[in-house]
Amino acid sequence: MAATLIQRYDRTVLQRPLLTLVVVGALLVIAMLGLRHTEFDASADSLVLEGDKDLTYAREIGRLYQSQEFLMVTYQPSTPLYDDDTLARLHKLRDALLTVEGIDAVNSILDVPLLYSPKVSVTDLTGSLPTIESPNIDKRLVANEFAQSPIYKDLLVNQDHTVTVLQLNLRRDAHYFQLLQEREQLRLERREGVLSPEDATRLKAVETQFADYSLVVGARQQRLVSDVRALLDNYRSDATMFLGGVPMIAVDMINFVKGDLAVFGGAILFFIVVIMWIIFRAARWIVTPLLICSVSAASLLGLFGWLDWRLTVISSNLVAILLIVNLAILIHLIVRYRELQCSFPERSQRQLLLETVALMFKPCFYTTLTTLVAFASLVASGIRPVIDFGWMMCIGVGVALLLSFVLLPPILLLMGRRADAPSAGSSAPMTIRFAVMADHHGRAIAWLTLLALVVSVVGISQLKVENRFIDYFHEDTEIYRGMVTIDRELGGTIPLDVIIDASHEQLVLAGLVEGEVAPVTEAVANDDSASVDDEFDELFGDDFADEGDAFASDGDKHVGNVWFTVAGMRKITEVHDYLDALPETGKVLSLATLYEIMGDIMGNVDDIQLSLVHNKMPEAVQDALVTPFYNAEQHQARISLRIKEGSETLQRDKLLKKIHHDIVTQFDLEPEQVHLTGMLVLYNNMLQSLFRSQILTLAAVFVAITLMFLMLFRSLKLALIGVAPNMLVALLVLGGMGLLGIPLDMMTITIAAIGIGIGVDNNIHYIHRFKREFSDDGDYIAAMYRSHGSIGKAVFYTSTIIVIGFSVLVLSNFTPSIYFGLLTSFAMFAALMGALLLLPRLLIWFKPFGPDSRG
Repeated sequence: MAATLIQRYDRTVLQRPLLTLVVVGALLVIAMLGLRHTEFDASADSLVLEGDKDLTYAREIGRLYQSQEFLMVTYQPSTPLYDDDTLARLHKLRDALLTVEGIDAVNSILDVPLLYSPKVSVTDLTGSLPTIESPNIDKRLVANEFAQSPIYKDLLVNQDHTVTVLQLNLRRDAHYFQLLQEREQLRLERREGVLSPEDATRLKAVETQFADYSLVVGARQQRLVSDVRALLDNYRSDATMFLGGVPMIAVDMINFVKGDLAVFGGAILFFIVVIMWIIFRAARWIVTPLLICSVSAASLLGLFGWLDWRLTVISSNLVAILLIVNLAILIHLIVRYRELQCSFPERSQRQLLLETVALMFKPCFYTTLTTLVAFASLVASGIRPVIDFGWMMCIGVGVALLLSFVLLPPILLLMGRRADAPSAGSSAPMTIRFAVMADHHGRAIAWLTLLALVVSVVGISQLKVENRFIDYFHEDTEIYRGMVTIDRELGGTIPLDVIIDASHEQLVLAGLVEGEVAPVTEAVANDDSASVDDEFDELFGDDFADEGDAFASDGDKHVGNVWFTVAGMRKITEVHDYLDALPETGKVLSLATLYEIMGDIMGNVDDIQLSLVHNKMPEAVQDALVTPFYNAEQHQARISLRIKEGSETLQRDKLLKKIHHDIVTQFDLEPEQVHLTGMLVLYNNMLQSLFRSQILTLAAVFVAITLMFLMLFRSLKLALIGVAPNMLVALLVLGGMGLLGIPLDMMTITIAAIGIGIGVDNNIHYIHRFKREFSDDGDYIAAMYRSHGSIGKAVFYTSTIIVIGFSVLVLSNFTPSIYFGLLTSFAMFAALMGALLLLPRLLIWFKPFGPDSRG
């Protein structure tokens, strides 16, 4: 069968080299035309766990409370904050920001109503409240209110009164959320198996519409961030300013990745050219493989463009890794061709190329399959960008194999046979030194392997997924400095919502469902807050009497009010105070804020007063103190807090579990009443999934690769020997990450797969060649030396190129790119040591090919 395939390859490709190149070239050009459709996806879908129920819940909460995305501008003036000149400049900046397309409103110290400068009365609550720009305002009282007010403390101004913040609320895109809601509803029906054929067609259409519109939203967001930055540049002479917020982070992450692709992609290419020149000393062995690699990568990206398959922060490394895989195949073909050229100078060019293909296709095919298995393991992560990266790499590796065998031999055939200049490695001094080490230092290799294994296990036990998002960026970047300022001075950066649903007893008490409740306790019945002060009577007059009678006529059933009661407010206040006392939390806001303010203004407050103030409160105050924290239709209270991302002690998963457990147990609530949601929850779910999928899938990958070895070499002993060095590589990478404190994230999770997928290629090529060499004389030691002098060179060349090339990423501004470059380099170095030292030693020790002819 193999001979038949080679004959067909000869008739189809080598006997018609020009036609082959024309046909393949035309197909590649068509594919590359899709490059204009290639897009980056920076949407929230690319940063969360696929099918996460918490994501569905978070979107529902966002819909109920009409949450808006926002940017934040920290403003540190060179003059005192409350000076008239400073406020005038801030006023001018605020008005300028309001002109930026996409900004719906700006909240700042200029806009918020003042309740303690001086303290307002109940009557004032129903009228127009003063602001810092009102006439005759006392700036000292204002400063004290911003520092001590339950609303504004640690929210608008830092405690030193040197930094303030402007919150830029972005216009809510109704069409975007309509498409999102329809898509999620149809997907839910599909998961539940109730999707009709008509709805299935509609789902495909909606998914396409949403994906296309997401690009429009992303481009609009990119312009918005750019416009805001350009505007801020006009005001930086008077103040130090940083821009922050999730939309800006998403935009800047994509910009960092694109910048790395342009700058470091070129640098990696330069180093590859230099190293290949040192190795081969001939232009055609540099230009030809790089041309094939470039065409392969461009056509693949074009194909993804035609398929509307978008790149993310994760899959942005696709081109670099494909370059590795494709280059490795080409170098193995070139090295083997050059060996045959030297060994059989009398053969024609076509015979040499046909022999090269015949000898190399089988090992290259199996190395491609094992690489596919390694990258396919990423599909189990449950994270959309990681899943996409896994599938993209599977397709890319297959394309690399196909194009290597379809393009390189016809190109070399048309170029004709040439005498090569001697390469730097023609005498293979370096690889022979490895052979000498494997021959004479077997015991040392065994002890080092054992030590590496122990260290790896210890390191893996310390592997974690907890990381600080702020550490993704250098300290001199605007993202880092802005997040630090907001985190330390202005109440934290990462949002978390605690949602408390009404209990059945509360709903019965409110007259919303039927049932029995416990009688009102004497303490509540005799509560001092039951009296209404004179000012309240004077304010509401007959309205108060009428509404009060109606409110009281139902006895203890305060219809429609669940949380707007003294008991409800006290419960929320208890939870609010607990959250506020946690060291990881920053600013906390809830209905407890309103309750505290009403207590300050009115003294004791009863249920009737709460209900009436709620109804009579001005819309501006309602929007600030009630609407974001209370949903009457769902009988739901919301506590909004921000987590200090820069906290050295932050452990997201532990913190979330502690908060839920403590709220349920300490405040007499049922577990189903309490829900935690927000970006902190979604990001934590994604990280926890990374840890589970990484550990669980590694075993499956090694089983699959072992089966591949078994199919190739028909020997279980040989399969286990071939897998062992790669298992050690994966353990070393993960163990090294644990020992160095490098957490698993969406970037570093791919390193183990890359190390296994590419490292196993070395072992397959080496074993395949070792088996052929051993068959000549049955001498393991001699076969090892000959293998190191032949296939060992190709393994050494490819690994050296990868190690040096990817080390360039250490200069990136994006920390995940740095980790990716260093860990990839380390993985390939470990794979090289495994292939040239440990693997031959294992072959000599266990003798899988039979007894040694030397005895």
